[in-house]
Amino acid sequence: MGYDLYQRYPEATAMFDEADSILDFALTELCFSGPMERLSQTSVTQPAVYVHSVIVARLLALRGHTPEVVAGHSLGEYSALTAAGALSFADGVALVHERGRLMQEAGRENPGAMAAILGLEDDVVARLCTEAGPVVVPANFNSTGQVVISGEADAVLRASEAASLAGASKVVPLPVSGAFHSPLMAPVAQALATRLEETTFSTPTVPVVANVTAAPETDPQALRRLLVEQVTAPVRWGESVLALAGMGVDEAIEAGPGAVLRGLGRRITRDIKIATAGTADEIDALATSSA
Repeated sequence: MGYDLYQRYPEATAMFDEADSILDFALTELCFSGPMERLSQTSVTQPAVYVHSVIVARLLALRGHTPEVVAGHSLGEYSALTAAGALSFADGVALVHERGRLMQEAGRENPGAMAAILGLEDDVVARLCTEAGPVVVPANFNSTGQVVISGEADAVLRASEAASLAGASKVVPLPVSGAFHSPLMAPVAQALATRLEETTFSTPTVPVVANVTAAPETDPQALRRLLVEQVTAPVRWGESVLALAGMGVDEAIEAGPGAVLRGLGRRITRDIKIATAGTADEIDALATSSA
């Protein structure tokens, strides 16, 4: 993960090494060599994905792909804030490591579950969660017909069974370490709020479409507050992508590992052409196409 970037680009090498100096473990070693069991721990996964994504965004910007607006899904909102100049890379590394650590700890102390519900309308899934309670909520409104639910394991199971009976095309339990974006993460929000208050936020150079509101934001205090709310609130990703389209965006780049958001984007709207950039070859191809 990211090894080709580290090898090919001096900027990536410097940023990976800087992350190593900030964290209490060798991120580069885990990203490049594993083991996967350790890399999959939330406290490691979050800084790994953040660092990779920000490096890609930085490399793209250096090659002429500077954004006019940014957005990020859940953890990706931190990468988006850094790409927009609202949050420094060093502060972002420290914050997402703490966010991951807190979430991992909350998952151990208050175990929960998550499941993806496919083929039902958002309001139907929300109603099924309310009926299945006491603690299960929509966590990610990802795209038309795809909602992730989160909460106590028994309640998630009840809601999942109800979704199947209601005609869901598929119900997929997710291999996660906690009930993210649910009330079970309230202790994380409280602890993270303190760290965020101690962190400098600047006015971003471009608007940031926030997960909580699905609306563009430029006020540093609001962006800080929304990161706290994001911990327990649903990610309104479908609405966020439509907001981008409404702002006139017709091309976007998914910066970081994988292509999940490109797939979701295609189901949300055909008005935005989405490319992916996570490898050195993909970055070079985009740089060539814009030359």
